[in-house]
Amino acid sequence: MKKSSEKRRHVVAWANKAEWDQVLDYLYSKDCALQRFALHRVSAWRARYANSSPVAVDCTADLVRCQVLDRAGQLDAEDLVLLYGAGLVRFVNLITERQQGRSARPLRRLAGNLNIPEWVVNLRHDVTHRKLPTLKWCRKGCAVVLEWLQQEYWSRQLGGGPNEDWDSESDGEDEEVDLKRHGDELVARQKEMEAYKIARELLISFEKEQYQASDRLPEDPWPAPFADMSWLLGEIKQFALQSSNLLIDVLLEDGFLVPTAEQLETLGCDATSAHGAAAEPRLAQAFLRFWLPLLKTLNSPSFIHLLLEKLFVELKLLTKEPNAHRAFYIAAWISEIIVCNSNKFEYHFETKGQKKARMKDRVFVNRIQLRWQQLLSACLDSPCVSTPRLLQLVLDDMEHPLPLETRQKLLQLCSIYTQDAPSASDASPQRRQQHIYTLESLHEKLQHSRRLAHPWRSAAEAERSESSQEYKWADGQAEKAKLLRGSPWQVCNDKVLWKNYPLGKVPGQSDDPSRLMVENYSTMTVFDQPVELESSTTHNVPGSLAAVRTADGLLWNHSDVNMLKSGLQLF
Repeated sequence: MKKSSEKRRHVVAWANKAEWDQVLDYLYSKDCALQRFALHRVSAWRARYANSSPVAVDCTADLVRCQVLDRAGQLDAEDLVLLYGAGLVRFVNLITERQQGRSARPLRRLAGNLNIPEWVVNLRHDVTHRKLPTLKWCRKGCAVVLEWLQQEYWSRQLGGGPNEDWDSESDGEDEEVDLKRHGDELVARQKEMEAYKIARELLISFEKEQYQASDRLPEDPWPAPFADMSWLLGEIKQFALQSSNLLIDVLLEDGFLVPTAEQLETLGCDATSAHGAAAEPRLAQAFLRFWLPLLKTLNSPSFIHLLLEKLFVELKLLTKEPNAHRAFYIAAWISEIIVCNSNKFEYHFETKGQKKARMKDRVFVNRIQLRWQQLLSACLDSPCVSTPRLLQLVLDDMEHPLPLETRQKLLQLCSIYTQDAPSASDASPQRRQQHIYTLESLHEKLQHSRRLAHPWRSAAEAERSESSQEYKWADGQAEKAKLLRGSPWQVCNDKVLWKNYPLGKVPGQSDDPSRLMVENYSTMTVFDQPVELESSTTHNVPGSLAAVRTADGLLWNHSDVNMLKSGLQLF
């Protein structure tokens, strides 16, 4: 028994169980400072282990480092995708490496034996061989893998953590509950991944059919749907009834409602013109008609509400990860949906032909009740170049509009926050004058108000008055310098930041106390000090009887002077 127990012993890099528990808690903490401390401890463990560091510890440290760099906000989205992708690839490769035999076996089967979700392996495959996944899926994969490492490795080391005194029966019950919950989560994630694949396949098929339809009938692109298209639209509508959230998430990915440069070139749209009109985003007619059959099929108040909500959420996320191309098309789809719901006064006088042509390119025809308060809050929470235009649309089309003054103030605040001046068509001259963006603008407004207060003064007179004020200031400075001539003091004309000097100290002054002594000085006894009496005329206010202060004696008596002398301290 002694020999078998000695064989089980092995050298570890951590000092004791307390250090292990501390590093575990800090790694899975939400505080970046604690996570950095834990990463430093893991680096020390790696140095002690040389090349035999536990694989799970290395993978955990790599993925936690990705989260720390992500929360720091110093990397772009593309850099973070590459960082997360490298961590996920290392995890899948290192964890499944020992399961490989002499003949290579599929990673999905090996990962399934270890209870690793299949979609994590698919993420690794996309990073390695295909188009890089989105940052959203990389973050989700990192969180799931860290949870798997905590359950499968960290919690099973050193006797299962700090709760070693629990009885075995309760441990078994809790373990069964955890395993069941973990299994349910894995099943739910797998179903979500399968549904995600189905949604992508349906939308890709729709795009292919649309491109084929445009090639067959170039003179009338996207006419009435063909038989295959009608069946495909029915499948997409049935899928939307079951999981509309997932379908909208896929629609908002790059390559669908947010087109790529290749897609715009295929449709004959100018990709560069979009960025120039970011202040008033509108979709190109060809690109809008490309997606109209699908959006009209999915048209329902609940779907439109959910689509608008997710569009604003994406626009808010883009404030942290700037992407001008994606932000333009997200804002353009919001604009198209709100414009479709508008009920402007000029539409009441259009002919039937004009109304038919206008309704042809609309996502939906009949006006629906939008959640205007939620839309207003979401619009203000996602500041970008397009926000003033979107806010204008929301304020104009509200069922119960806000007061005009409130709307103007909201638009002014939005323009100030986004550093975007209002357009000439939307703003009156009085409204444009109210905008103040910099100190220079404030100074110009002050000068303008002075000219309005004194309209009879010409520009030359104003300049002469300003120059005369400068001359007066210079004369005053010269007079002060003349009065101080021959004394140890002088007027300082230099530009000095006095906030950097403590009270009683001047620039260039040394710390030697003897420098404070003057060469020539005169003495005056207390009895020779003049006493000023307050005049009763200063208090002669009608209706008030203020007591007049009189000098019955000296302000200081001999005892007061002795007390002052005794409290003096000389350097």
